[in-house]
Amino acid sequence: MARYLGRYGAERVSKAVFISSVPPFLLKTAGNPEGVDGSVFEGIKSALAADRPAFLSAFLRDFYNFDLLGGKLISEQAVQANWNVGAGASAKGTLDCVSAWGTDFRKDLSLIDVPTLVIHGDADRILPLAATGARTQQAVKGARLAVVKDGPHGLTWTHAGEVNGELLKFLGLENSLREEKTASRQMAESTQKL
Repeated sequence: MARYLGRYGAERVSKAVFISSVPPFLLKTAGNPEGVDGSVFEGIKSALAADRPAFLSAFLRDFYNFDLLGGKLISEQAVQANWNVGAGASAKGTLDCVSAWGTDFRKDLSLIDVPTLVIHGDADRILPLAATGARTQQAVKGARLAVVKDGPHGLTWTHAGEVNGELLKFLGLENSLREEKTASRQMAESTQKL
């Protein structure tokens, strides 16, 4: 999203949403001291090359903060289904995507000129809020940050109701949906009376 809007503009885009996203710039450099040390990415690549299935298993547990949310907001089966997808993905693609996490999106973010919502969990172990979501909100003029309390990286699963609520509010559909539910309920009540 950031690269698309930075490169092509927002001619056909009315709003933008970043959910648990990588921008603005994850790699630590002299010009980005808030970033993550490059050795972390090299460690991930080494772990993927050594035993990709084991790495994916550990990664997904942190992705969903399974030690805290497992059995409550996400099941073992849901994590296993995610593992199945990850294990079935291209081994080369999985390894190569790690390098993409070091892409610098700062210039792209500064060019975004549409209403923007950033949704991020405050318990994200993969892409910590302070290094990503909070900085993205600061980089996009007028962007709004919605912080999901106790939200892990995979908050679209664990905190779907909160994420969907923020999206509906941002898209201006919250009242429409409420009105639609009220109308449906009234219709059902009228039908029962007949």
